Parts: sequence; structure tokens; C-alpha cells
Amino acid sequence: MNAPIDDNTPSKPTNFLRGIIDRDLEQGTYASRRWAGSPGDAAHHEAGQPDPAKIRTRFPPEPNGYLHVGHAKSICLNFGLARDYGGVCHMRFDDTNPEKEEQEYVDSILDAVKWLGFGWESNFNGKAESHLYYASNYFDFMYEAAEALITAGLAYVDEQTPEEMRANRGDFSTPGKDSPFRSRAAKENLARFREMRDGKHPDGSMVLRAKIDMASPNINMRDPAIYRIRRATHHNTGDKWCIYPMYTFAHPIEDALEQITHSICTLEFEDQRPFYDWLVDNLAKLGLLKHPNPKQYEFARLNLTYVITSKRKLKQLVDEKVVEGWDDPRMPTIVGLRRRGYTPEAIQLFCERIGVSKADSWIDYSTLDIALRDDLENKAHRGMAVLDPVKLVLTNWDEVMGTGHLEPCALPALPHPPEGTESPVRHFKLGREVWIEREDFEEVPPKGYKRLFPGNKVRLKGGYVIECTGCNKDADGRVTEVLATVVPDTKSGTPGADSVKVKAAITWVGVADGVEAEVRLYDRLFTDPHPDAGGKDFKASLNPDSKKVMKAYVEPSLAQAVPDQKFQFERFGYFVADRKDHQAGKPVFNKITGLKDSWK
Repeated sequence: MNAPIDDNTPSKPTNFLRGIIDRDLEQGTYASRRWAGSPGDAAHHEAGQPDPAKIRTRFPPEPNGYLHVGHAKSICLNFGLARDYGGVCHMRFDDTNPEKEEQEYVDSILDAVKWLGFGWESNFNGKAESHLYYASNYFDFMYEAAEALITAGLAYVDEQTPEEMRANRGDFSTPGKDSPFRSRAAKENLARFREMRDGKHPDGSMVLRAKIDMASPNINMRDPAIYRIRRATHHNTGDKWCIYPMYTFAHPIEDALEQITHSICTLEFEDQRPFYDWLVDNLAKLGLLKHPNPKQYEFARLNLTYVITSKRKLKQLVDEKVVEGWDDPRMPTIVGLRRRGYTPEAIQLFCERIGVSKADSWIDYSTLDIALRDDLENKAHRGMAVLDPVKLVLTNWDEVMGTGHLEPCALPALPHPPEGTESPVRHFKLGREVWIEREDFEEVPPKGYKRLFPGNKVRLKGGYVIECTGCNKDADGRVTEVLATVVPDTKSGTPGADSVKVKAAITWVGVADGVEAEVRLYDRLFTDPHPDAGGKDFKASLNPDSKKVMKAYVEPSLAQAVPDQKFQFERFGYFVADRKDHQAGKPVFNKITGLKDSWK
């Protein structure tokens, strides 16, 4: 576990959550807690040593999909707070809905958290402990808690139809109506609940509800359902249960059993906080939980332009093959961002920069790209690639340099290497024929054009100065070759032309040692900055140009890349060797982002 950061560290970010934690630590709110190791039953709260962790946070995803960039913010926040305060962050799966949950999602979530740079292990006083938990490990205790609420007259089995329950719940201007089953005796409710558990009633025929207040202005307090019948095989418990707790019932219990100090949620759970407090307070009164209770705090979720984060809609994109899987580089999933080439450091930097607040706001997507550029600027090796190639022929090469001669060239791979180090050098060869970008030649140049046109001189970057003499075309008038000559130095008469002044240098790749590559140019998946806001059909704003595949040529150093290796293609931006399709001899690169924000 990382050493805690001193609270007085000047660079430590401040936000309202840190203020709450600072206050609780100063007041000793959780100083009396005793930690007995892995939670799971009420006895956990009866013994143990003083908790060595100053705070306990948790990251509690439901394993029903792949994590996205919004989850990355929560991961960085919860694990980061625990790290900075010398505490522990629990990795917990809220797996209460077996119909939508799969082991595939569990595995992908664990991998995403680790890739982002966080773990769930602690080591206090030489004692190592894993803090990986599942809601399903507490199902026995949750059932016991439900029976205790029934016995205390705080819960009842409701046999209304779902439609009747919705109608009797009321709305913001109309109080709810009591269920006809609300006044049933505790003994009868207990018997019916046990029948639910034993599979004697069909799915959807009845639910267990907390008995709170059907006239509450907070609709979430109008006798919320806490258990339902659901015959489905669970990824962790198999077919042991045919009833499952609701998320809003399970989550506070998990926090209490794990002795979480600060349960940090997004703002949509703010209206659920009264039930959270009601549940843990009553279970403590009934002797099933011990004080001090955990507290829930809410922060604004990440709203990123040109992105959707609805799991249902993301799954729709995958199922309808609009994208090529959960890890499609256009997806905002963490596996998609990873394959696109974003780094854990860039995502952490992004989350730190956008901060934490109580107010909803929109973050422009360019903010994420800025963090990526800042991370890769001094880490990504440079290289030249030609994405829209046309051949350049140096017609006097054999005469000046010798037939078949290849001139060795070299450039630094890192223009600004870390202090105290030297840049690695990349090597390539210049010969009679090279590939250049088609846009680097104009037969009739527009005003201000400084690259190749008949009579103009440019430098081949890392090579010689050349002078354009014309071009060859096919029958349709399309340029097939650009023609030029090597310009000799005016003083020595040898190739190089160091004394010749030119206004432009262009990138190129030698035909002799360049390697053909597939380059995938990715852009934003949607053209609308708010593709699903206000009930819009998000698919109506899909960007038809979100993916373009190019046949390109790259210099030898790029062809030697390994999967996941990042580069800056000079003049084009940042690219990554695709982690699935790139292989020796058949390089595949994904564009991560440009050198600057060019979205219009």
C-alpha cells in the first residue's frame, strides 16, 4: 500500500469530501472502530483490534457491464482518498441482480481497476489483507436482517401487482396509499417471506417492503421494496437463492458490515440517503449492526461531451454491431480507452483536473485529450509515417549519390528526454524513391503554400534539400509520382544543401526500408455534444467518419513497435500499436488524438 500523503502537502487537491474526512479525523468520529478482518456476519462487529485504517472507502460496481470513463472518476476518487489518508478502499461487487450479471464483467472490472493503477490490498504492521468483497457473500446476513425488520413490524410482504404498487405509490404532488397488506401481522408476514425464500410463489407475485411512510415527500421512503422473487442462477451463489435483495437494501448493509466510513456516491443517490440512514439506524437498534454507522456523501457524476455512459445504451451499440465490441476504441469504456491508447496516468490526471463538486456540469472531451498529450509529450517516441502516400522520385539520385545508394539518416526519438538522459536515436535510409503525403505536393500551389510545387525547394526531414521539378499523372489526371532533384550545397557542391535556405521541411518514409501498415483514424463517435440529452435518439447523431482505415507507410522504428506502445507520428498526433491486431510484419496503429484539438 502506498504511504499516506501528509495532509499539509501543498499539491494535494482540495474538495468538499476532503473537508468532511479532515473533520471526521479531527473529531475522532471513527476512532472507536475495531477491525476483525473480513466481514460477513454480525459477529464481525463484536471483536477485533483497533482499526489501523484511518478511513475506509469502497468502489462498488454492479457486474452487469464494462466500466466506462465515469467509473474511472469514481475509482480515482475512492482509491485516491484511501491512499492519501492512509486508509483502505474496498473493491466490492454489488451483485444483487443475477439476471444481468456475468463473470466476464467481474473479470473485466478487476482488470480495469488494476490497469488504472489501484489495488485492494492493505498491509498494516506486516499483516497483508485483501479487500475484495461481494454483496452475495452477505446474503445470509441480509436475509436475517430482513426477518428482523419483519419481526419488529418494520417490513411486510406485499402481494399487490406491480401495476397496483405503482398506482398506489403516488407522485410528487400526491401522497401514496397504504397497501391492503400493510397492516398484516408480523407473524403472517414472516411466514409469507419464508414461503418466498422456499420458492412457493412465482416471480413477481410478491415483494418484501420496508414499512416507513406512504405520505413521505421523498417517494423513495414510501415503503420501498427490499426483496423480490427472482429465479435466476447467480454467478457466485448458484441456485441457492430464489429471492434477492434490492440494491438499495443491500448497499447500506454492505457498507456497515465492512465498516466503511465514507460511502461516496453520485448525486442520483442523494434521494436514497434517507433510506440508507433509516436502514442502518434500525438494524443497529435491533442489535444486528454496531455504531458508528457509515455515512453516505454524494458528488456530481462525470458528464463528458460527445459521450454516452448509459450501460444499456452502450450495450445496445455492441449488440447492434454499431461498434466492434466493448473494447472498440471509439467506446468510452475503460477497455475501449485503453485500446484507443489512453494511459492510466492521463486518465488519473484528467480526473484530478476536473475535480470533485456537488454541482452537475459538462466537461468538454478535449480536456481528456489535453491530459493525454501532457502525459505523452515527453514519453512517446517520435516517428514518421505517411498516411496518404504518393511516390517521390529523386531523378538525379543515381548520378549524384550512385546507383542503388541508400543514405543513412538519424533523428532523436525524444526531442526533450528526461533530465540527465540522452534521447534514443531512430535510424532510417534515404534513397532514390520515398513516400510523401499527397497533400505535400500541389501542381498549382494556393497562396502561402510552402511545400512541394514545381521550382520550390523543401527539406526532407532528417535528410537532404530537394527541388520539385514536376510530376507524372495517370489517364484520369491523378498524380502518380512527384519528381524532384537533390540540391547540392552551394559551397561544397555535395548533397546536403545546408547553406540553402528553405521555408518548409516535410515528413517522408523511404521506399527501401519503409514498412506498410494499417492505420485506423478514430474520431468522436457522436457529432452531437449531448447525444442522448432530453430523450434524443442517440443513434441519430452517430458520426459516419468516426473510423477511417488507411494503408500507410511507416519508418522502421515504428514497424518494430510492440502492442500497446505509444508514439507521436510527426505532424499527425499520437498513435498506439493496437493491443489486439498489431503483430510483427503486420503493424496496426490506432490514432489516439491529434497534436491539438481540431474538432469542429
